[in-house]
Amino acid sequence: MSLPTLARRALLAGAAATTLLSGLLSATPAVAQETPIKFQLDWRFEGPAAFFLLPVAKGYFKDEKLNVTVDAGNGSGNAVNRVASGTYDMGFADLAALMEFHANNPTAPNKPVAVMVVYNNTPSAVISLKKSGIKTPADLAGKKLGAPVFDAGRRAFPVFQKANGVGAVNWISMDPPLRETMLAKGDVDAITGFYFTSVLNLEARGVKAEDVAVMLYPNHGVKLYGNVIIASEEMVKKRPEQVKAFLRAFTKGARDVLANPKAATAIVKDRDGIVNSELEERRLRLAIDSSIATADARAEGFGAISGPRLALMASQVADAYTTKSRIDPDVIWNGSFLPTAAERNILGAPKK
Repeated sequence: MSLPTLARRALLAGAAATTLLSGLLSATPAVAQETPIKFQLDWRFEGPAAFFLLPVAKGYFKDEKLNVTVDAGNGSGNAVNRVASGTYDMGFADLAALMEFHANNPTAPNKPVAVMVVYNNTPSAVISLKKSGIKTPADLAGKKLGAPVFDAGRRAFPVFQKANGVGAVNWISMDPPLRETMLAKGDVDAITGFYFTSVLNLEARGVKAEDVAVMLYPNHGVKLYGNVIIASEEMVKKRPEQVKAFLRAFTKGARDVLANPKAATAIVKDRDGIVNSELEERRLRLAIDSSIATADARAEGFGAISGPRLALMASQVADAYTTKSRIDPDVIWNGSFLPTAAERNILGAPKK
């Protein structure tokens, strides 16, 4: 082989290497611009988790240069604690649990704040079997009510009790998997729990839907907010643009979930193969109808909050949860990161 040929090959190889190196270097900044965000759910991968899994699957977070990972949880209290500890950057938790953390941990170095409302109305409900004869809140007086000690509906029951003049009840504590089983067996007269969780769990235990009686808290004078998106102090103070970007992507995903719950549930199934798609689609639709696309949410705007309503809830939670200090609503909520009202106009017309 002649020297000129070798020289040409060496030049070509060098050019190729330079091109490859240039490509790698130019790709590096794009990767570096993706901000990692660890997100903690309040519960398992069930239908409502689609609101967070869909924007991951469709790349909406990546479009905002965010690398979001979503993990299953085991309760709102734990979600708040994990964001407060710095283990997670953001999370999904009951607003009352966040209020309780603030009031009981006034000197905590990192107190998460709520940045967007998802469940405008609490999903908490008192659920009984019709054969028990419990038709109104007053009928609960003297009855045996069952729930885990940390259940949001049980914790907030004093608010429901006061609003409806309910006499004393007898509480029976159990682990979450036993709650609906004990009601089905008649070991308790009624239970508290999230409406879209307990009703479907009862059906799974052989109880027919027409045999179940439900008293939703919002339908009985209890206008507590439900689950909200929370962010750590570090995110709020040092990475505000990433919080705004997260909420934009979330809102875009929420629009898709509301438009097609069936397709959204398929994404939950992709994440957790043991999910029953039909059951979780029903759960998602129940969550949307009872807690998300509500009359209150339409009046206040998806994701937003009413100041007077928040202040009332802060007072009610402090009393019901017997917190160590009163709750300051102004430090619980920060709505400055919300997308525009036009971007959040996703609820559509109310059902007739």
